[in-house]
Amino acid sequence: MNIPEIFGIDVFDENVMQQRLPKSVYKSLKKTIQSGEPLDIDVANVVAAAMKDWAVEKGCTHYTHWFQPMTGITAEKHDSFISPIGDGKIIMEFSGKELVKGEPDASSFPSGGLRATFEARGYTAWDPTSYAFIKGKSLCIPTAFCSYTGEALDKKTPLLRSMEALNKSAVRLLKLFGADNVTRVTANVGPEQEYFLIDREMYSKRKDLILTGRTLFGAPAPKGQELEDHYFGTIKTRVNAYMEDLDEQLWRLGICAKTKHNEVAPAQHELAPIFGTTNIATDHNQLTMEIMKRTARKHGFKCLLHEKPFAGVNGSGKHNNWSVSTNTGVNLLDPGTTPAENAQFLTFLVAVIKAVNDYQDLLRASVATAGNDHRLGANEAPPAIISIFLGDELTEILEALAEGHKYEGKAKTQMEIGVDVLPKFPKDTTDRNRTSPFAFTGNKFEFRMPGSKLSCAGPMTILNTIVAEVLDQFYDELEKADDFQDALDSLIKRTISENKNIIFNGNGYSAEWPAEAEKRGLMNLKSTPDAVPVYLADKNVEVLSKHGVYSKVELESRVEILLDEYVKIVNIEALTMIDMAKKDILPAAMSYVKDLGETAATATALGADLTVEKELVTRLSSLAASTYKAMNELEEAEVKAGDIVDTEELARYYHDVILTKMGELRAPADQMEAICGEKYWPYPTYEQLLFYVK
Repeated sequence: MNIPEIFGIDVFDENVMQQRLPKSVYKSLKKTIQSGEPLDIDVANVVAAAMKDWAVEKGCTHYTHWFQPMTGITAEKHDSFISPIGDGKIIMEFSGKELVKGEPDASSFPSGGLRATFEARGYTAWDPTSYAFIKGKSLCIPTAFCSYTGEALDKKTPLLRSMEALNKSAVRLLKLFGADNVTRVTANVGPEQEYFLIDREMYSKRKDLILTGRTLFGAPAPKGQELEDHYFGTIKTRVNAYMEDLDEQLWRLGICAKTKHNEVAPAQHELAPIFGTTNIATDHNQLTMEIMKRTARKHGFKCLLHEKPFAGVNGSGKHNNWSVSTNTGVNLLDPGTTPAENAQFLTFLVAVIKAVNDYQDLLRASVATAGNDHRLGANEAPPAIISIFLGDELTEILEALAEGHKYEGKAKTQMEIGVDVLPKFPKDTTDRNRTSPFAFTGNKFEFRMPGSKLSCAGPMTILNTIVAEVLDQFYDELEKADDFQDALDSLIKRTISENKNIIFNGNGYSAEWPAEAEKRGLMNLKSTPDAVPVYLADKNVEVLSKHGVYSKVELESRVEILLDEYVKIVNIEALTMIDMAKKDILPAAMSYVKDLGETAATATALGADLTVEKELVTRLSSLAASTYKAMNELEEAEVKAGDIVDTEELARYYHDVILTKMGELRAPADQMEAICGEKYWPYPTYEQLLFYVK
């Protein structure tokens, strides 16, 4: 396989455009992509014809507007290129109008009250900043998705809005630094994707995995991850074949799959790409997750993207490595080596710190899901409390700046913004902190809170917007200053002093941290019902609407959608648990008890010791009774949920009551699994699921 030859071969990218479009059309399209200028319909017609010819030559018969509704996955409606011309003949046709706009039925997608069910019309609009690509025999055109009345019904539209907000705010501020050659600033992200691979045959025997994506019952295996022998270990032959196949498919789509390795938990792995612009990286990550699952089937696996598919071992996250760069090639979060770069770096660094502190609740809400609630705060993920890790050296530098004294580190120098050179700050002067939700890693920030199946769009939309807001605040202060240097010095020092509460380099897992965080004024939004409603706090509505990212009605719709999704997910899990306990687990225990009774009868006739049989029957009968009682209580709690109308109240009920009852049902059932004969237990065990992949 020649990687350079196959890379991007199924993408209508810049190289293909240059080859197939007239120069004038190509230049016009580039202007649209780079500066957001409207695309003339005549240009769109030429582009559409070239796209169609290219796709048909590669075996395509259909096209689809590929979009990302609020379901969390991608959606597509496929139309063929055929157009009748009479006498039973057809031609292959694709117009600019069909390229630029589609009209999928929007009635069955979540709208959060933005429209009535009978109001079906929705529009998809081509996003020319993300290249079209081929999947199977269809040309896929990345699009935004909105309602008939113009509200965003997807994840891409707000993300594009946030990128534009950050661009405008950053470019404007950079002009004050004399960076007149900067015309565009782009947010970039590289999402590290964690996932589990288990045997498909075993997966097909687990009702909970099929219906909910996670195991609702399961006793711990004799071995877990305590030996830490899976992390970065030798990749098993069958898994490696899957990874090689996956890499090739991603490369063909122009996705820069870079790193692959075993993760901490048994049967857990990671794939990391090279970073790209946030919009394209988000599209690529959605494709990556889809191809991961599809490729797993080919290799006899099931790819699990749930944040916590197995209790007692690490869950899966999606670590978003976020940075900001200019069209001139400058990473604004790179410390640099000259005074001007230092001042610029420090300005953007403290802007991010202030943004995260001011809008910590929004960032937490952006990663809130039913699945991620099980992961956050566990032994492999950051806690639900937002804090920033900078490392000791950078923290000391900022403290020296704020207090106006000498930095006593590697370079003992009086710190003056933009005058003396910032001490050389290598990218890795300190250890990483895996417990930190938001960590500076040399020239970027790593947001570690998003769950593995979450779209990058949500958290990146919020991060882009809140940073844009602080950059605007900085501009307003600096633009009217009589002495820019003095004003900048004062601004940076004050910002550090006022936001140092969010900086924490310690152990986020420690028992002391929640109390310490509370003293610092940091929020601890432990669950999705706690976090999601903060979208509608006045300050949050104001910042998101001010920058044109979300209107208030769009935010209200998202709160409704997210809480409704939470309720439905937990409800499905609860009903699945009841079904499993009633139809499989209790009958399995009874069958074992019956056989033990028959064994005891035989042993009695022979005068044998019945200690084992009696103890097992007594123990199993007691646990079965506890399981039955907990199952009935969960059923009763489910019935009561039907009386609650308000979505927020219902979400809290499912968190406080239903999840508690689910835990009470699982506990005795898992204990029964641990002592029940293996041939009686109806499901593959954790041992089989996690360790029997060859």
